[in-house]
Amino acid sequence: MARPKPQRMNQADPKRRQTTVGRSGNPARAAAAAKAGPERAARTRLTPGDWIAGARLRTLPLAIAPVALGTGAGSIAVVDGQWHPTRFALALVVALALQIGVNYANDYSDGIRGTDDHRVGPARLTASGLVNPKVVLAVALAFFGIAALAGLALTVITQQWWLIAVGAVAIVAAWFYTGGKRPYGYAGLGELFVFVFFGLVATAGSAFVQALSVNLEAWLGGIGVGLLACAVLMANNLRDVDQDRLAGKRTLAVLVGPIAGRILFVVFMLAPFGIVGALALFYPTAVLVFFALLLALPACLIVVTAKTPRELILALQLASFTALLYGIGLGLAIAL
Repeated sequence: MARPKPQRMNQADPKRRQTTVGRSGNPARAAAAAKAGPERAARTRLTPGDWIAGARLRTLPLAIAPVALGTGAGSIAVVDGQWHPTRFALALVVALALQIGVNYANDYSDGIRGTDDHRVGPARLTASGLVNPKVVLAVALAFFGIAALAGLALTVITQQWWLIAVGAVAIVAAWFYTGGKRPYGYAGLGELFVFVFFGLVATAGSAFVQALSVNLEAWLGGIGVGLLACAVLMANNLRDVDQDRLAGKRTLAVLVGPIAGRILFVVFMLAPFGIVGALALFYPTAVLVFFALLLALPACLIVVTAKTPRELILALQLASFTALLYGIGLGLAIAL
């Protein structure tokens, strides 16, 4: 008599996920599952706050900062002397939609892989079993679509049709950060791509749509906000380093270890202020951006001295708001 085929586990069922993980042969993984179990079992109803949490609002300053800085840098090079607010608004929609889209895409990809099963921060939509993974994926694709439409509008306005290719590459990079069979975020390349796309590309692109050229100020500013974006990602990965190691997610923090990761965080946070000092020689009001150190220095202190992963959540938030102040402040200093 043929044996009945075993039923495939429903990833949206938290009880079955908990039972399966709890039977893991890895003692550390099993202990983490047992610890997380009661907390997850108490969550059975989806709320609007869960979707807001899934958008990861604390990361949105990383989308705003390069657009503000790039727009400020590009405004001094426009031919008619007037900046273009519509182009700024569309660039901001592109950046925000991409950031939210990649956050939901990460929620989906990490959730179905089981990477988020034992994370320290807030529970994710997919991993918690509150939402069908396909719904999370659909929401991620919807935000990628919004970014694509805003980018297409920018392309039509500027008549720079090659921008379509740049936008397509950005969306592909957003998806394959944790998506696909070999996500580069699982190979220690997350910081590199964050630096390129949320630093150089976003800042230079915002400057370009204003002036149809990219000046030195935009490139330098892009380096600065890109490094701050790397700091935010490093803080996030340092917080989850033990869980990521168990799940086989080889982030840069996992590859270099916690001590080197903390040193890199400090470098990522403080190096951008060297750029501020250089630009202040030509734009004196840029010295006001040094006030952002009031957030950056405590973040560095927390990361260097943290004893528990949860302490790094505050450092992540401080780093994110440092990037926001940096981008807006430096953009205004250059523009004005």
